Amino acid sequence: MDSGTIFPLILINVFVHLLLPVEGTDYYGRFPSNFMWGLATSAHQIEGAWNASGKSEHIWDRFCHAGKCWKGDTGDVACDSFHKYMVDVQLLKKIGVTHYRFSLAWTRIIPNPLTGEVNQEGLNYYRQLIDELQRNNIIPLVTIFHWDLPQSLEDIGSWANESLIGYYNHYADVVFKAYGDKVKHWITFNEPWVICWMGYGTGEYAPGIKEPATRPYKCAHTIIKSHAEAYHTYNDKYRNTQKGQVGITMNSDFMAPKDPHNKSHIEAATRAQQFNLGWFAHPIFKSGDYPDVMKNYVAKNSPQGTSRLPNFTAQEIARNNGSADFLGLNHYTTSLVEPLRRNDNVHVTGGYIDDQENILSHDPAWPGSGSTWLFVVPWGFRNLLNWIRTEYGNPQVIVTENGVTDNNGTVQDKHRVDYYRAYITEMLKAINEDKCNVTGYTAWSLMDNFEWSNGYHEKFGIHYINFSDPELKRVPKDSAIFFQKLITENGFPDPTQNNAAVCSQKIFISLVLIFLVFFLG
Repeated sequence: MDSGTIFPLILINVFVHLLLPVEGTDYYGRFPSNFMWGLATSAHQIEGAWNASGKSEHIWDRFCHAGKCWKGDTGDVACDSFHKYMVDVQLLKKIGVTHYRFSLAWTRIIPNPLTGEVNQEGLNYYRQLIDELQRNNIIPLVTIFHWDLPQSLEDIGSWANESLIGYYNHYADVVFKAYGDKVKHWITFNEPWVICWMGYGTGEYAPGIKEPATRPYKCAHTIIKSHAEAYHTYNDKYRNTQKGQVGITMNSDFMAPKDPHNKSHIEAATRAQQFNLGWFAHPIFKSGDYPDVMKNYVAKNSPQGTSRLPNFTAQEIARNNGSADFLGLNHYTTSLVEPLRRNDNVHVTGGYIDDQENILSHDPAWPGSGSTWLFVVPWGFRNLLNWIRTEYGNPQVIVTENGVTDNNGTVQDKHRVDYYRAYITEMLKAINEDKCNVTGYTAWSLMDNFEWSNGYHEKFGIHYINFSDPELKRVPKDSAIFFQKLITENGFPDPTQNNAAVCSQKIFISLVLIFLVFFLG
């Protein structure tokens, strides 16, 4: 083949490759035009003012004041958002969010739940916050309960005492009435799994009770019924006039089989998913009752003829079933699951964990974070969204938390930008390719804050705060800039399709190459 033939072929090859997509490029696409983008916080983690304006003590005040949080840290001041809420709203406005997820402090609104008397100062604070959000065209997504149980209710048995159903329903009724004219998206509970297992099973979280065999199951039972009652209160009294939505937020890892080709590992992963997400989602989004595998395994590991998992009545099952307009999902990481072999001798907690007969682990190749439990596994997000779609009939899902930690609060937080880009890309695939009904995404968190028993050591924020500085200035990190751009573009537009200069340049080069091919040929 002579050079006169070879050169045109080379040019044709260049021309063809110029028009083909570049291998290894990111997944491009946009979210639906009405997709909700937001940032999240919770009352105890940001407000401070722990005993101001009539607020009473809750279990996290008591827990941390007893020195049980990281290096004696407390939420007494936190980010001082009680006084700086207008500053925070301007942060949200600058980012361009459509919604802001925050929680109400029960102890600020009803300091003594046993009497039910409402504290007007507390009501006014949240009314001012909601009004300020609306003045800035930001939708409030309001969590009614985010872990901060009034200490007076803990003292009468907390969620093991079913009288809390009535106390909680009164509180929900008060806030529906007070704010429902402007709040159209309600979350009854944040992460009941954490409330019940870490608060009453392991004792790592407030109130620090370690009764893994029974208390988590009793806690969950009361919370599910409390949620259902609040949902029906909204239905019966407010829905026709306020026209809002009531959902519940659940946290869940994706439970992946350690060996995806091993049937027992696949069954173990499904069992783990049901014990985690299904514990609360199955009664609300599927049947009104606990998953069968959960009922069977708890009974199997209980004294003969009994079960430590409480039973719902037929009336309660009917009331639970369908008692949510959307599923709020908090997702951070993935776990690998394999079945427990009886000779493994790894029973360490008793109760809820042992009932599952599983071993959970992580792939050592997965990138870590500032938290011992949080590994970066983006593909698990898409898998979990598809599991929800299949298991619960594709309910509306609002992602209510997703994010990653560090321990130094760096403003150049490339690891967080990479995490968000990877996880949000997997969510985009779940929406566009798998048709998962995800209508919104909420990043955790607006700013570094009080991270519960880990104090100020673990940082999730897209704004940095130096907690040694009395001014508590909010400083945007690189992740804030990324999130602002993401919202503006509503996804990840393909630069080869949306950049006019690139397109024009490609067309010009292509025409030149075509001319050269024919001229030199």
